[in-house]
Amino acid sequence: MRGSRIARRQTRNHARYRGRNDINIVPMLDVMTILVFFLIFTAVFSKTHILELNLPANATQQLELPKVLELEVVVRRNVIEIADRGTGVLQTLPITAEGPDLAGLSLFLQRVKSRFPDKRDATVLLEPDVPYDLLVQVMDTVKSFEGTLDGEPARGELFPLVSVGDAPT
Repeated sequence: MRGSRIARRQTRNHARYRGRNDINIVPMLDVMTILVFFLIFTAVFSKTHILELNLPANATQQLELPKVLELEVVVRRNVIEIADRGTGVLQTLPITAEGPDLAGLSLFLQRVKSRFPDKRDATVLLEPDVPYDLLVQVMDTVKSFEGTLDGEPARGELFPLVSVGDAPT
C-alpha cells in the first residue's frame, strides 16, 4: 500500500486545481467601471461666482489725468471715509457698536453719482484689521443701491468697477 485512502483523495483533488492560482480581475474591472459612472453622474456641479477686482495702479505709473473725481472709500476700524484722491475727505461716517452706517454711505454715494453720472469706478481702501464681512458689505454698497420704483423694490447701479487696496496710515 502506497498510502492511505485519504492521502490519495487529497492528491487527486490537488492535482485537479494545479495551475489555477491566478486572480480573475474581470469582475473587479466591472465593479470599477460601474463605480466611475456612478460617481460622475452623482457629482454635484456647483457654479461659483467670481468677482473681478481691479487693483489700483502704483503712483509711479499714473499719468497726469484731467481733473475729475477719483472716488475712494477708506474703511478704518471706527470710521468710513469717503474721499477724493485729489482733494481729500468728503464725508465721514462712524462705525458704532450696532455696525457701520451703510445707509448713510449709500445716500452719499447716490448724491456723488448724480453729480458724476459717467463715473463707474471706485476704490475701497482698508486698514489691516478690518473684518472681511465689513469689506463685502461696503463693496456691495459702493456697487449698487436698493430703493423703490413705483412702489416696487428696485436696484440701481452706483460704481460697479470696484478696486481694493490698503488704506494710507
